[in-house]
Amino acid sequence: MTENVPVRKTSSILDEWTSMQDRLMRRAYDIFERNGYPFGQDLEHWFQAEQELLWKPPIELQETDGKLVMEAAVSGVDPKDMNIEVTPDDIILKAETHHQHHGKQGTLHMCEFESGSMFRSIHLPRKINPDKVKAELKNGLLRVTAEIAEGSGPKNIKTEAA
Repeated sequence: MTENVPVRKTSSILDEWTSMQDRLMRRAYDIFERNGYPFGQDLEHWFQAEQELLWKPPIELQETDGKLVMEAAVSGVDPKDMNIEVTPDDIILKAETHHQHHGKQGTLHMCEFESGSMFRSIHLPRKINPDKVKAELKNGLLRVTAEIAEGSGPKNIKTEAA
């Protein structure tokens, strides 16, 4: 079953990036503190914070027939938990994933499912029309289709002698 996912037009992705960087910075510092303030491991702490806080789904971006089509593997994400924001230059995918064990029957031997935040920012190779973007989720595959804005292709500029 295909479900439509709402797409929200936004003026800038700067606030989203700033918020995400703040969360990562706080977590990386917590790891730094917990490990006894060792110097020289900043990058390792940052990567560990990213791994704990974020899930980056794999994507494919293709241009065809005057449209950019992006597909993302978001298995297990409910369409109502998906948040898609677009600008003429970017697409941001966000979602919260939740995993709970239902019922207390039997013995749980292994669980690799995680709860957390999905965050992916894709800078587009061509400008799009944010008013003409649609998103559909089917069988764990998110498909975002965006019309390329008129006049966003390469332009030839004639060189004139001075």
